[in-house]
Amino acid sequence: MQQLLKMPFNLPNYSKIESFVKKNAQNKVKIIAISKYHPIESVQEAINSGLRIFGENRVQEAKSKYLSLKSIFKDIELHLTGPLQTNKVKNALQVFDVFQTLDREKLANEFYKHKEEVQDKSFFVQINTGKEASKSGIYEESADEFIGYCLHDLKLSVIGLMCIPPSSENPAPHFSLLKKIAAKNNLKQLSMGMSGDYEEAILCGATHIRVGTTLFGPRDEK
Repeated sequence: MQQLLKMPFNLPNYSKIESFVKKNAQNKVKIIAISKYHPIESVQEAINSGLRIFGENRVQEAKSKYLSLKSIFKDIELHLTGPLQTNKVKNALQVFDVFQTLDREKLANEFYKHKEEVQDKSFFVQINTGKEASKSGIYEESADEFIGYCLHDLKLSVIGLMCIPPSSENPAPHFSLLKKIAAKNNLKQLSMGMSGDYEEAILCGATHIRVGTTLFGPRDEK
């Protein structure tokens, strides 16, 4: 069971990322502060520093931290950045605004069952650019068909693509592949890049980066 760690929010590192974005970004870039395994106090420090876009990986943890915060700070935008089980979709829709891990037809169909709740939600299709068995995501060969199914058959608001490159490989080719698939499907948003490779992702055209450790410090995932 993971322990929630109280780490001070690192505003200088956030400012450093903002500075890199301003100097190098091809597009407007959203910096998503990944707060998983960090307590509400750390999130409150980030909010007090001006942040409003956050990411969480687990539904229950997100609800325990953000339902109260979102009732106070109406402009918070919360992204789901971890895998989602179909039996947790209903609960997830109560707290998340953006779902970055739409990764299979069964999950897409489950969202479709909640037509009213998904009307104001946005989705990224997760692409498994490295074809890693240990990771979720659609393979390149199936991407066009799946994106079309979500957009046209289910009428889900798919706005972009997301990927997590293999940790042992140069991320740039994976970012380029994601951009190529997005362009083919007329999708403008690219969620790619984390604490270790966000600079490369920005140079490759990312519109969203997911940064946790750089902002909140290390996590205890035990």
